[in-house]
Amino acid sequence: MTLWALLLLVVATSATAAKPGPTGFLNRSLTVAGAVYRYQVYVPADFYAQKAKKWPIILFLHGAGERGSDGLAHTQVGLPANIRLHVERWPAVVVMPQCPAERYWTEPAMQTMALAALAEEQKNYNPDPARVYLTGLSMGGYGSWLMASQHPELFAAVVPICGGAYLPAHRAKQFPAQPPGLYETIARGIAGSAPVWAFHGASDSVVPVTETQQLVAALKTAGGSV
Repeated sequence: MTLWALLLLVVATSATAAKPGPTGFLNRSLTVAGAVYRYQVYVPADFYAQKAKKWPIILFLHGAGERGSDGLAHTQVGLPANIRLHVERWPAVVVMPQCPAERYWTEPAMQTMALAALAEEQKNYNPDPARVYLTGLSMGGYGSWLMASQHPELFAAVVPICGGAYLPAHRAKQFPAQPPGLYETIARGIAGSAPVWAFHGASDSVVPVTETQQLVAALKTAGGSV
């Protein structure tokens, strides 16, 4: 091989090795207990330019209206929609699992799937273990409260939006009776670990605002940061 050809090979190899990976909203899938789930992950445009730094990572749980298996509907509302409008506000990797139709984030199997998606992307990117956050809206708000109480060691902070503990009557009938003292149980699980920033509109006609109010009160009583 001539010196010129060798130089060309070195340059080509270096360029290939230095080529950054894709950014933006990326399609993903994973298999959990034999079932395949599609989800998305958002990677900031400057991720590879700053790859050496530790990045915050957010797990987002969507609402009941975005359930499905298309890997897309759940990225059109809430946090993903806001990212598209204001990318400068979200210098973080965001993991967006999708709950299948007729399933709920409060189900253990669905929480296992969401956490598996988070764990997978923590391997793919360079997360800061001290800045792993959980948020969700409506059905995802319920999932956020419950997941944070059962896995408080995983999250630096939790942001439930219009969620709660006790499901509304039209959804609760699909599940076994929920136990008494659920507000206090969730609060005890979270208190002393991740701080909570809860949002809920008083005019919510689907999930009563009293759900969030009861959880906030229980957290204060338990000594939580809310």
